[in-house]
Amino acid sequence: MSAAIFNNNENLPKSATGKSIAVLPFVNMSADPENEYFSDGITEEIINALTKIQGLKVTSRTSSFAFKGIDQDIRRIGHTLDVATILEGSVRKAGSRVRITAQLIKVDDGFHIWSKNFDRQMDDIFALQDEISLLIADQIRENFGHFDIQEHLIDAPTANIEAYQLYLKGRYNHLKWNREGITNGIRLYQQSIEKDPGFALPYFGIGYSYAMRASFGADKELVHSAEEYLEKGFRIDHQSYLGYFSKGTLSFWAKWDFKSGQEHYLKAMSLNPSFTEAEEGLAELYTATGDFDKALKHIQHILSLNPLSPNHYYSKGVVHYLLQDYEKAAGSLEAALRIDPNFSFAIEKIQLCFIHLKDYERLDRFLRQHPQAQQPNISRALYSLMHPDEKIDFDLSAAGAKVEATEGPMLIPWHLFLQVYLGHHELALDLLEAGVKSRTGQFVNFKNLPLLSPLHRYDRFQQLVEATFPASALPGAEEETDSSAAANSLLSPKEVEYYLAAAAELLEMEQLFTDQSLGLKSLAGHLDIHPNKLSWLINEHLGKNFNEYINTYRLEAFKVKALDPANSHLTLLGLAYESGFNSKTVFNAFFKKMEGMTPRAWVKEQK
Repeated sequence: MSAAIFNNNENLPKSATGKSIAVLPFVNMSADPENEYFSDGITEEIINALTKIQGLKVTSRTSSFAFKGIDQDIRRIGHTLDVATILEGSVRKAGSRVRITAQLIKVDDGFHIWSKNFDRQMDDIFALQDEISLLIADQIRENFGHFDIQEHLIDAPTANIEAYQLYLKGRYNHLKWNREGITNGIRLYQQSIEKDPGFALPYFGIGYSYAMRASFGADKELVHSAEEYLEKGFRIDHQSYLGYFSKGTLSFWAKWDFKSGQEHYLKAMSLNPSFTEAEEGLAELYTATGDFDKALKHIQHILSLNPLSPNHYYSKGVVHYLLQDYEKAAGSLEAALRIDPNFSFAIEKIQLCFIHLKDYERLDRFLRQHPQAQQPNISRALYSLMHPDEKIDFDLSAAGAKVEATEGPMLIPWHLFLQVYLGHHELALDLLEAGVKSRTGQFVNFKNLPLLSPLHRYDRFQQLVEATFPASALPGAEEETDSSAAANSLLSPKEVEYYLAAAAELLEMEQLFTDQSLGLKSLAGHLDIHPNKLSWLINEHLGKNFNEYINTYRLEAFKVKALDPANSHLTLLGLAYESGFNSKTVFNAFFKKMEGMTPRAWVKEQK
């Protein structure tokens, strides 16, 4: 991961959404460094739990994990990710016990809103993850405004802790996104299933792994295996966002079934709105079918949740490339490479941009800077064929018509492009038909690839487009979700009037605000009202978050105490604590916000 993207002040947004959070990777404090899979797994579980809360913006895993092992100021991290709060913590696993520490920090001033240590048995790990997630959500709501919080955010997916740990190890390896990592991931997923055949997640892990492998060649055996594992997983859990994402990947990438792919991706997004990989899959699907406006709309959204994902910048670059805006495409691809200088997809695609732009100097320099490029000589040969009027220092005859052998699937169909511009159009059409028939991933955008434009005049090409993208196979319009539902009144007008009066009377008569630990849930308990309804009431009818509401009472109490001669022997901070404030920073900041001056200046002015 390149640090350059973190050190550019131009990347800092002016402000962040108040109800927003990034969960940084929890630090592995265990004696065994191999337990890092566990701390990563805990982090991801908390991220996924928080995404279930409608109205809370949660930074996706990829961008949060971009800061793993990087010593950066919290304020800079928060601005880079465009969030108002950061959660950081650590995990210490020893035998059957686990200790988790967590701190919720405000980005604007570095203030620790909340911190806590948890010591539990491993058997309680799911209840602990749920407890931490709910506490975090409560704190964000109290400080930034209303959203509904469910009674539970995490349910135990298995009773077998050993199976769960094997799954986390499998996902830890899987997310390395290389051949060895995915192979090890599949092996560990299978071991997890052996420990608990009723645990759905490892089935989905294997199903996705096979689906991705099948996307470069549609190996029928891999497709069949992927379908089997996904079917077994859905028998256990039919509401898994990972399951629907895997199913969408299999439908779209391995089968080019655009309707089913859209359906499954949308279902995954509804179950986990911050899982940007599913929305990226949907954007790629729209890109393949030529619906570029929809694709860009989704890509812009996922970049707001996952601004440090090279994949998303690559997807944006592909759309601009297909729209033949090559400079803009190159800009997006360069952004991907700033985040991950070894990102092979961007390395391959950017060469095409320089070829179209007729800029051999940039192409040649790029190839020399990236020796890992798959087909550098073919890239130079293609440039020579497309721009014969430009004399470049390259021997076209040396490249010939052969493509050098590479390990793994080719990311760009260089062999196809070369035949097109060598004038071997019938051979090129043969290669194209074979790639489309086998549903090979690198051909999925073929109908809009600019380099294939010389083939458009052939009936074979047009027939291939019609057979692959008939109207009956194209995805329909997305179903619009009713975002206004959360804003509907949770209380009747009479209930609003009653609870506002009851809360005011309770706070004024019993001075509950002087309790420094008073929270939304405890006040709701006194009023015998659900916390979601009380949060909505304060936010919608008083225009405040919970802490602003309570601190208003504390501020008025402080003013009375500060002007009372009987308290002249006490410090202003002492009086603030007596009034219910539990932090010097919070007291001074709130006082200045409300009165426009410091507490000391205000007292002096009153006297």
